[in-house]
Amino acid sequence: MRYVLTDSWTMTRRELAHWARQPGQLRVALLFPVMLLLMFGYLIGGGRGVSGAYLDYLVPGMLALTMAFGLEGTMLHVTQDLTKGVIDRFRSLPMADGAVLVGRSAADMIQSAAGLALMAATALALGWRVHGGPGALLGAAGLLLLLRFAMLWVGIHLALVAGRPEMVQAVQILVWPVGFLSNAIAAPHAMPGWLGTAVRWNPLSRTATVVRDLLGGQGVEQGHVWAAVAWPLGLLAVFLPLAVGKFARLGR
Repeated sequence: MRYVLTDSWTMTRRELAHWARQPGQLRVALLFPVMLLLMFGYLIGGGRGVSGAYLDYLVPGMLALTMAFGLEGTMLHVTQDLTKGVIDRFRSLPMADGAVLVGRSAADMIQSAAGLALMAATALALGWRVHGGPGALLGAAGLLLLLRFAMLWVGIHLALVAGRPEMVQAVQILVWPVGFLSNAIAAPHAMPGWLGTAVRWNPLSRTATVVRDLLGGQGVEQGHVWAAVAWPLGLLAVFLPLAVGKFARLGR
């Protein structure tokens, strides 16, 4: 385990070094969700079926939506390492299996945490306020990052399956329906019956609902909390072993 942690931290520092050499990509990744927040909050506005201040409904939903977007950065890095032979060189070293993937995911989680902080700061500047206590704020952040971690390993597995950078765009298109087929920007009860049902079962909707209740200072239903935790853990239980196993079989 000590070698696994050491090797994973080495790979994480490699990804952080890429940020220093290519800061433009990091800026775009952080500012894109802010642009979406401004667009939906001001240019589009409203929100079907939403009672009360739309910003109070929108901001938690956008925080959850952000956890599903930006996966293409990690997917591109993985496929580029594959096609350039970087992965082969790493696998020839006495390195723990999957350390490259863990390092990439750790760097992504650091970026995701920074993105959440930037989004929250922007929302506060727009007039949004957190009505829950510090515990509720930490709980909401934990659920959001758990969702991101699960989505990340789905993306890593798909990147290993795709194998080439040009295939990432085709796979990334699938993220948009998952993201917008949720309650992030509109209430499910205002949608057609079949569509509202699909939206309610979306893992992103489950997280957004609990985060909305926590940050709004409202009572949280235990069933919603269990669903918001169970969905990401279920995705991790499936896709993390698949990704590590696929990585271990490369070149065989």
